[in-house]
Amino acid sequence: AEKIATIVKAANVSVESYWPSLFAKLFEKCNIEDLITNVGAGAPVAAAAPVATGDGGGAPALPPAKEKKKVWTENYK
Repeated sequence: AEKIATIVKAANVSVESYWPSLFAKLFEKCNIEDLITNVGAGAPVAAAAPVATGDGGGAPALPPAKEKKKVWTENYK
């Protein structure tokens, strides 16, 4: 936990004080090398939400957002 806190501080990032100890506990239970080398390959522990790449790997891409219809009064202001 202390080493993680040191890295966070060196990166000039501000996090709540409990995060380094939570990640330290997480890393005690999983193989870090496997976690790093198998990113996106269904790692047993997900630390963040999957990112949609649109290339068939990982989570599917979201459909494009629908445009909002303009209210007719906007055209006559």
